[in-house]
Order: sequence, then structure tokens, then C-alpha cells
Amino acid sequence: MAKTSQYPKVALKKSPSFSPQIRAVGQKRELHGDLYHAVLGQSWLGLTSIVFAGFILGNLLFCLAYWLVPGSITNAKPGSLVDAFFFSVETMATIGYGEMSPANNYAHVVVTIEAFVGVVAFALVAGITFAKFSRPTAKVLFADKAVVTRRNGIPHLMFRMANWRHNAIVQANLTVTILLDEMTTEGEFLRRLIDLPLERDRTPFFTLTWTAMHKIEAGSPFFGPDAFAQLVAKHAEIVLAFNGTDERLAQPVHASYSYKMQDIILDARFADVLTLLPSGVRIIDYRLFHSVIPTDSEAVADFSAQSAPAAG
Repeated sequence: MAKTSQYPKVALKKSPSFSPQIRAVGQKRELHGDLYHAVLGQSWLGLTSIVFAGFILGNLLFCLAYWLVPGSITNAKPGSLVDAFFFSVETMATIGYGEMSPANNYAHVVVTIEAFVGVVAFALVAGITFAKFSRPTAKVLFADKAVVTRRNGIPHLMFRMANWRHNAIVQANLTVTILLDEMTTEGEFLRRLIDLPLERDRTPFFTLTWTAMHKIEAGSPFFGPDAFAQLVAKHAEIVLAFNGTDERLAQPVHASYSYKMQDIILDARFADVLTLLPSGVRIIDYRLFHSVIPTDSEAVADFSAQSAPAAG
């Protein structure tokens, strides 16, 4: 359990989505399988690298096809792979400078095949690029620490989020689930999921920040003097799943994040980041978004005294 008197400021960054680490064994892989899904899941740099590598490889293959039959390209140097490669590039990209052209029927057949391949390939790349570019996403920033503090005398586990774009996400919902390793009486290992009820799990209009709170009372996995120690022993992980509708795009968006037990700060609260000016303008200071401040109250003494001392 993390214990600190003052959590330092961290560099401003957008929170990554929750992505469990999975290594599959014995799964049969197919070349065509989920190729579209795999390519769509690449970063922009990764997608650009794949497209560029495919473009170069395709032109190299057609380059060899022209090179295998000497004299297939007019005005090309005899036996020149370089001229054959650049002629392939001009053909596939439909550039056609006019300096080099097919010189026999064999070359015309290869040009026909390459032109068809180029049209199909560029259509696929354009479709994937548009699908990736137009995919709706929620730019939600999650605080990289959760805190436990009292609210109206009752200890609460709190998570903070912010709408990075400051647009309107309507009918926003948040689900918090804790994942635990458990062993049944029959000796069977299982990964158990327990939903953590929130004081408020939805908001009709999410534009700035949102602090979600789970009340630690009887029935909560965090309730009891040995609660944290037991959760650590069970490799507990808290997963937040956010979803809503982007008012501008009129499409559903989602985001996710996860916390380990060491990411929870006891007896602390989030630093204030919102300021209301007399003009009615609200200012959000992201420099303090990940910062927490220790509290003087014994927020967790009644349920974690045996597992971790209070912060400060």
C-alpha cells in the first residue's frame, strides 16, 4: 500500500486505456484471421510503417518480374534493377512520366496485373486510414493515483477523471470493478470480478472533471482491518470503464484505466484543480491533476489499521 506525505507532481500526459497483459499458448493463428482488427489497432506510426513496407515490397516483386525478361521496358538501362524498380513505382502509383513504357506483351501483362494490385491496395489503405481517423474516442484523463479519505465522516475510495477535450459527453457512465485471484474449496483457480458501487455512477453532462466515490462500508471489499492486506495477497486490480455519447459526433465513446493496490494513497485527497472566476469562467489546472494532499483526519483507522499506517 502506498504511503506518502506529499505526492509529487508528474508530467502532464493523457491516460492510456486499460490493456491486460495476455500471452496466448496453443492458439491457432491464421494469416487472414483478424488482420483488419490487428492493423486498425496499430499506432499511426505503426500503420504508416506497415503501408510503406508493403509499398516497397510490392514494387520490388514487380521490379523482379520486369527484370527477369530483358528488354521489357523501353528506355531502361539493360539489366538495371533500379530502372525496373522506378518503372514499377510509376506504374503502381499511376504517375507515368513517359520516359519508360512497356516494350512487349509480357511487360503489358505485368503492368496490367500491377495496375490492378495498385488500385486494390490503395483502396484498402484509404479505407483503413479513414476508419482509423474517423473512429470516435473519448479523451478522458485519469489521475494516476486513487485516494482514501473521509467524506461526511465515512471513508471513501475516490477516483478522479477529466474530459481532455472539454466537449460535451452526455449520459456518461462509469463502472468500477475489482479483479481478485481466488481459489475455490475444490482447488480451482479463478479470477473473480466484483463491482464496486459508486455514490454516483453517471452524469448527464461531462465536460470538466469528475471524482467518483466508493463508500467503504460493510459489504465493500475494502472494509475491515485486514482488507488491504487481503486484497494485496489476491493481486487485486481495480478497473474503471467509462462510456458516454459525444454530443458533437453523436456517437458512443469509451475509455478505461486500471489501478494496482500500490496506486492507492491513504488519508489523502486530490489537490484542487478548478477555479471559478468572477466572470463565471472555470479554469482547470492540469499541473495539479495528479497531485494529492495528505489529510489530518484518521480516514482509514477503522478498517486498515493493521495493514498500513495513515499517510503523513
